[in-house]
Amino acid sequence: MNNPFCSRLTVFVIGLHLCLFGASVYAGLKEDLNDGHHVLMMRHADAPGIGDPPGYKLDVCETQRNLGERGRKQSELIGLWLSKQGIHKAQVFASPWCRCIDTAKLLKKGSVTIEASLGSFFDEMHLEKTQTQALEDFIKNTLAKQSQTPLILVTHHVNIQAFTGKVVNVGDMVLVKVDKAGRYLSHTHYSSPLP
Repeated sequence: MNNPFCSRLTVFVIGLHLCLFGASVYAGLKEDLNDGHHVLMMRHADAPGIGDPPGYKLDVCETQRNLGERGRKQSELIGLWLSKQGIHKAQVFASPWCRCIDTAKLLKKGSVTIEASLGSFFDEMHLEKTQTQALEDFIKNTLAKQSQTPLILVTHHVNIQAFTGKVVNVGDMVLVKVDKAGRYLSHTHYSSPLP
C-alpha cells in the first residue's frame, strides 16, 4: 500500500543525502550534453551478484539478475543528481537487460527506448568488437538527428570499458566526447551518488 507521507519522506531523505554527500554541480555537463558531440554513458545501478543465472531470458525479468532495493534508490538518486546539473529531460536509451531498463526508468528523464547495441556481451566476449562498432554507429546516427537534447545511454560495465577503456562501478557515469563517426575521443568520469 502506498503511503503518501512515506513517499514524501523518502524524497526528502534522498534530497538531503544529495545536499550532504557530494552532490555538487559539475559546470558544463548540461552544455556538453547539448553540443551534439557528447553522450552520457551510465552503468546500471546496483544489482546483487555477477552475470546472469544460467538459462536467463531477456523478455523474462525474473530469470535475470535485477536491481535490488539499494539499486532502485541509487537510480532515483542519480536522477535527482542529474536534475541538479540542469538535466530534467533527456533522450534515454537502455540495454535490453531489465536492470538497465529499470535504472533508466527510475531516472525519470523521459521515455526509455531499448537499444540492442547497449546490450551486454559479458557471456560472449568474442562479440566485443562487433558490439562496440554497432554502438559507434548508433551514437553517430542518433547525434546526427537529435537537436540539443541530452543523450543518456544505460548499459553494462563491459560495454563502457570496451568503448572508453574506463572501468566503472554500478551507477557510475561517463561523459564521452565522440567524433562525427561516433568514435570515442575522451571522457570525464562521474561517480554515482549512493544510498
